[in-house]
Amino acid sequence: MSKVKYYYDSETLSYRKIEPKKGQKFGIAILVLIGLTITSAALLLIYLNIPQLETPKEKAYKRELDNMKLQYELLNKRIERDEQILKEIADRDDHIYRLYFGAPPIPAEQRNAGFGGVNRYKDLEGFDHSNTIIKASEDIDKLTKQIVVQSKSLDEIAELAKKKEELLATIPAIQPIKNEDLRRMASGYGWRTDPFTKARKFHYGMDFSANRGTPIYATGNGVVTRADANSIGYGRHIRIDHGFNYVSLYAHLNKYNVKKGQKVKRGDIIGFVGSTGRSVAPHLHYEIFKNGKRINPRNFYYGSLTSQEFNEMLKASSLINETLD
Repeated sequence: MSKVKYYYDSETLSYRKIEPKKGQKFGIAILVLIGLTITSAALLLIYLNIPQLETPKEKAYKRELDNMKLQYELLNKRIERDEQILKEIADRDDHIYRLYFGAPPIPAEQRNAGFGGVNRYKDLEGFDHSNTIIKASEDIDKLTKQIVVQSKSLDEIAELAKKKEELLATIPAIQPIKNEDLRRMASGYGWRTDPFTKARKFHYGMDFSANRGTPIYATGNGVVTRADANSIGYGRHIRIDHGFNYVSLYAHLNKYNVKKGQKVKRGDIIGFVGSTGRSVAPHLHYEIFKNGKRINPRNFYYGSLTSQEFNEMLKASSLINETLD
């Protein structure tokens, strides 16, 4: 109940009730409303200009964002650690496991290939921490691909390990002629002088000088795929398929001791030294193919030479001299 106010009237010597003037209540209400509006606007301006002032919900969102950013940073660190571990595994795979089983190393571009073309992370752009999220996504995708490549390599190594015994028996591993004193090495693999043109030419095999009729030995188990004189320059020659994508070639023979389709074992006499085809003197020209490409035969004599003899053979095969074919 509102209070009633009175005033003392000295003329009548009595108290009289104070009556509010017409429109006074409305004016007071307007003033109160204006005052509230001004006060609210002032408080809003103060609120907007104090960045430290946050609502509880905003604080919760900020904590959640900070936590997510921290988690992504930790994730990136774990990815970097896993990448380093995978790199060490890949190094051992290329330089120990694959080398041991005669498999070529996996090219770096195959291991580290990225994802070109379409932007795979477009949906992650436009956020406050897009760079962090995109980097983590890229690293995970790259790591996943490298794991797939490494997994396939280990599957290949596991398969080769099962066939290791057969591989060791078939891979070319001895010299094709007896060469105890190592003086029969006439020319090695690489750039050499052509005996006919005197120009520099790449020599894809090794030449062993020997008397006509000197026995030639199969350097590994396999099947004779050719024993003919139908390749230009080689004269009478023999090719043996050893399996595992290895093929050995013996050229300039005087005569054969095997025929096409015949199975041979390492150490079997397959023919005899001659000077047929493009040759300046009796000798054996010897080549090894891996996956259809000629490779240096000097790396395949571990089955017939000591370490000292092998080092001497390396020196002899490295001499830049004239070939015999």
